[in-house]
Amino acid sequence: MRLPGRLSAAIAVLDDIETRKRPVSEALKAWGLNNRFAGAGDRAAIGNLVYDALRRRASHAALMGSDSPRALVLAVAVRDWQEDPAALNESFAADSHAPDPLSEDEIARVTGQLNDDTPGWVLADVPEWLAPSLQRGFGDNWIAEGQDMAGRPSLDLRVNTLKSTRDRVMKALARFAPAETAVSPLGVTMPAGLRDARTPNVTTDEGYLKGWFEVQDHGSQIVAALAGARPGEQVLDLCAGAGGKTLALAAAMMNKGQIFAYDSDRNRLAPIYDRLKRNGARNVQVRAPQPGALDDLVGKMDRVVIDAPCTGTGTWRRRPDTKWKLSPDLLAQRMTEQAAILQEGQRFLKPGGTLVYITCSILPEENDDQVAAFIADHPGFASIPADALWQGAFATELPDDLETAHGGVALTPRLTGTDGFYFNALRKPA
Repeated sequence: MRLPGRLSAAIAVLDDIETRKRPVSEALKAWGLNNRFAGAGDRAAIGNLVYDALRRRASHAALMGSDSPRALVLAVAVRDWQEDPAALNESFAADSHAPDPLSEDEIARVTGQLNDDTPGWVLADVPEWLAPSLQRGFGDNWIAEGQDMAGRPSLDLRVNTLKSTRDRVMKALARFAPAETAVSPLGVTMPAGLRDARTPNVTTDEGYLKGWFEVQDHGSQIVAALAGARPGEQVLDLCAGAGGKTLALAAAMMNKGQIFAYDSDRNRLAPIYDRLKRNGARNVQVRAPQPGALDDLVGKMDRVVIDAPCTGTGTWRRRPDTKWKLSPDLLAQRMTEQAAILQEGQRFLKPGGTLVYITCSILPEENDDQVAAFIADHPGFASIPADALWQGAFATELPDDLETAHGGVALTPRLTGTDGFYFNALRKPA
């Protein structure tokens, strides 16, 4: 397929997403099944167009005067992919699968600039109702934070030290030009490409199949390291999900001690079994959700790790469709769940134990606000100094702009080149 056909396909996929209200990945898969002539390069390019359109939907729509699939895709082609409108129209005329030619009005809009009075939420490409929250969280930098959150993410890997080393993984993946991550000593990264660049499929690599590495965002690696799990400890991973952080904790503990991996959703937990086997993690006991599943752990844990249910605002680069579906009601629901799980998690700590609170959110309501409310309700709990945790994990000083008002650590694409994450470690009184 040439570019005109790919643009038409992206418009069709966006129309399908809008009409059927289904996830991007599902719509792209359906298009691929219905158009088997399209090669892997075509599918990657169409996916890039669709995701790019959703990442910057607000600013593209404001410039084009429309948020229709056609308007968004044309804006991506010119604004993001640097196509010339005149050249596009020439290529459209020569391709039977092309969209209709750009009108004079569309050309004027797509080559223009946003007005000086454009609202901040449009410039930041975030939902309007979230602007006050982001401004409270990031101050004068909130628009820049939103703009960086609208970029493409890198592909990051965490080396599994139970089976391999970073040098070994880098050599095995040399064909993808990997680089070392800036903070995590176990991270390998492949920056996102431009336009129709394809993301390397590393999960078919021999090293992955042997358990040498896992796909894990650099930010997720950082917060897992900050959790500070040590060999010989008793650790409860209370929201283990598919086990990404569980595996990182197991490696940090060198398979010594015990990790209890639990999740309230059996389906989320299902992939963990194969991952544990592939990674050679032998100190993990999976606890399936059932009444009394964790009763024997109350008051016995050195460390309870809560990767809390959240809005996922920190993953907007990877799942931009969720940005525009988020509602005040959903945020309120997640905040209620977070408060409840913090209350639940602290029960399992022994005196002097550590409660680790993590979210993949950039909203203060889910982060510092939750910690402040928990401490107010649980006198004696206090945040462990973030700079000490950072020094212990990475042997470097914690950058000043990463520490939050309530002693947490905030990671964002703008600050750390990672997904958005929040971390806070609270010590239970002895």
